[in-house]
Amino acid sequence: MAFSTQDSDEVLSEINVTPLVDVMLVLLVVFIVAAPLLTNAIPINLPKTESVAPVEQKDPLVLSIDDKGKVFINKDEIQADLLESNLKAVKAKNPDVRVQLQADNGVNYGEVARAMASIERAGISKLSVITAK
Repeated sequence: MAFSTQDSDEVLSEINVTPLVDVMLVLLVVFIVAAPLLTNAIPINLPKTESVAPVEQKDPLVLSIDDKGKVFINKDEIQADLLESNLKAVKAKNPDVRVQLQADNGVNYGEVARAMASIERAGISKLSVITAK
């Protein structure tokens, strides 16, 4: 028996973590061994085929606004007030049209917002805003 020579009524409040570490290591080993067994993969031998060409996607419509506020569709200048009607015509020809909007850094944000509103009113939902890195 061990006797203490000090006369203190303090409670020893240290936790022995060694058994906890042992249990956690055993659980870790169990999970490492059991994890590969829990996959629900069904072994299937897939047939081999020739490569198939990807689905053709048309080039997106590029809508550009330069620093002077001029609007271009695929490098063709148009009037800003005719943008919506031109976009509706393009949408009528190709319902899955994609639009890439690129605006000069110095252009007023109002011009960009008007172009985006015209794109939305034309019924085009696939819009990408192009920026530089």
